[in-house]
Amino acid sequence: MSLLFWIILFSLLGGALSVLAASVFLLFNESIRSRLLPHFVSFAIGALLGAAFLALLPHAVSATEDFHDLGLTVLLGVLVFFVLEKLVIWRHCHAHDCEAHGENDVKQSSGMLVLIGDGLHNFVDGVLIASAFLTDFHLGVVTSLAVAAHEIPQEVGDFAVLLHSGFTRAKAFVFNILASLTTIIGAVLAYYSLEDATSVLPYILAIAASSFIYIAVADLIPGLHQRSRASETLQQVALILLGVLTIYLAHSTLH
Repeated sequence: MSLLFWIILFSLLGGALSVLAASVFLLFNESIRSRLLPHFVSFAIGALLGAAFLALLPHAVSATEDFHDLGLTVLLGVLVFFVLEKLVIWRHCHAHDCEAHGENDVKQSSGMLVLIGDGLHNFVDGVLIASAFLTDFHLGVVTSLAVAAHEIPQEVGDFAVLLHSGFTRAKAFVFNILASLTTIIGAVLAYYSLEDATSVLPYILAIAASSFIYIAVADLIPGLHQRSRASETLQQVALILLGVLTIYLAHSTLH
């Protein structure tokens, strides 16, 4: 079988397999999910920030010497996602004098943004998988399995964000599967034009990082302030740190 076949196969496993493993969260009934969801949102904040600062940005920095341009890309990415969220809000606001948005609009926009960020992240994973296979077949297999392993905790966080955003369990699963398919797109493009793909890789990573940072800081963290008791705050901080630690430990297996 051709190398491209194996790249596509393991890219599919590296993306979709992690979504299937994380989808176990969707099996809980609504009552249990409603109690667990705030905790998963806290975990998701840590996972998103951990992925941005411990995985995406370090890889971007190590792949380029244009640190100023890389920082500018992150900044512009945050601003672009702010504008994208505004467009989503305006689209849902039909009143002429509407100057503020409702909670549901914020939730829906954060859900779509996390899918955009996840799609970009998966696209980069596909480029990395193809690069590993082109270097050595066994390295490609190991890299694919490692990608699937470190994606699982992040996908759990993504499911939490999507459910928090008002997605049904079926819709969250379908959209997460679709986002995971960008792994194959990245892998195929890298296979046919690896040099061009790797030249823009740091900036794709930076944009994905800016998306995760924006979602965590602008959309999810403000919601935690609605539960302000000391015990709840301690739980939130502990789960955020757990999300960061999980990404740190998972990502370390790639090195």
